[in-house]
Amino acid sequence: MYKATVVIKLKKGVLNPEGRTVLRALNFLGYDEVKDAKTFKCVELMVEGDDENKVMERVEEMCKKLLANPVIHDYEIKLEEI
Repeated sequence: MYKATVVIKLKKGVLNPEGRTVLRALNFLGYDEVKDAKTFKCVELMVEGDDENKVMERVEEMCKKLLANPVIHDYEIKLEEI
């Protein structure tokens, strides 16, 4: 069994309206030292398997088919055997 942690971020240059909203709100609340804010998505999956390479391949497949849009997202996968 593996825990796969997938962090999905917008590619550099893609607008992040949620991050901009967070930045404006923090500045409005007086946190003027905050100059930028970015948001991202983290998905944690519990995946059955005995072969780490096969599990990684399957999670990569999941990212390409559902979890991330390759046009606008970059993603990182961290596997941990549990």
